[in-house]
Amino acid sequence: MKDKLNHFQEYKLRYEIVFLLLYLFINNGISATSVIMEANRKGDSELQLWEPFVWEYSSAIGVLCLFPAIIFLLKKRPFSWTNIKKSLALYLVSSVIFSACHIAIMVAIRKVIYWLQDSFYDFGDIGFELLYEYRKDLWGFIFIIALIKSYGFILSRLHGEANPVVVGEDESTNSNIERLLVKKLGKEFIIRVEDIEWLESSGNYINLHIKQRIYPIRATMSSLIPKIENKGFCRIHRSFAINLDLIDSITPLSSGDSEVKLNNGKILNLSRRYKEEFKLKLA
Repeated sequence: MKDKLNHFQEYKLRYEIVFLLLYLFINNGISATSVIMEANRKGDSELQLWEPFVWEYSSAIGVLCLFPAIIFLLKKRPFSWTNIKKSLALYLVSSVIFSACHIAIMVAIRKVIYWLQDSFYDFGDIGFELLYEYRKDLWGFIFIIALIKSYGFILSRLHGEANPVVVGEDESTNSNIERLLVKKLGKEFIIRVEDIEWLESSGNYINLHIKQRIYPIRATMSSLIPKIENKGFCRIHRSFAINLDLIDSITPLSSGDSEVKLNNGKILNLSRRYKEEFKLKLA
């Protein structure tokens, strides 16, 4: 089970993209076939077989294009229950922008495809259709946010999230981190910073790689490395840092970069930007 979780986390983005594509393909495909079946029930002979699929999948493409923007919103402006009025206003405005962009993308796609079919796509009465689409888009906007937050919560419980062990009363006074507290599936355990083999930046988190296990910690490289560099850690790339005590070999590349191989067999890129600092730390 642990190996599967670690494998999933290593290729998490790929799995997330595949899941999202499958969900939209299946969900919107079912909706398209439902439209066709309803038309057959009513005896509507004017509906072309391809039309419902164009309607549904143009909408799906619009959602896919806007999905990263919703993730960006949640990271940069997370919903605050302490300032709920401001958050509600921000997310309401964001839902309107989401709907406007979604409509623009799917209508553009439909018009192009209809034109290729020597036909014409009529969006209908603009005022009514905009209100009609916003009603659906608002629910879709809320559903996507709930899905992202629920998914994040489940992952944090399965993988565990590491946090520095605070020695004093004020966390800000603890400039150096000695140990990390990991909460996982209702249990808590301590890991030593010295046991970390390498670190990988992942959005607002850093993945700590320890003996084929991965523990996320909410931090950035620029904020975390100064707190653990006294333990022998050095940043070697915009996205990577390593434990200097675990280096097996260093191989220069023709590009000016180098490859650093760790004792566990992992090979990471040493960027030219961090090479001088790396040499000083080794010395």
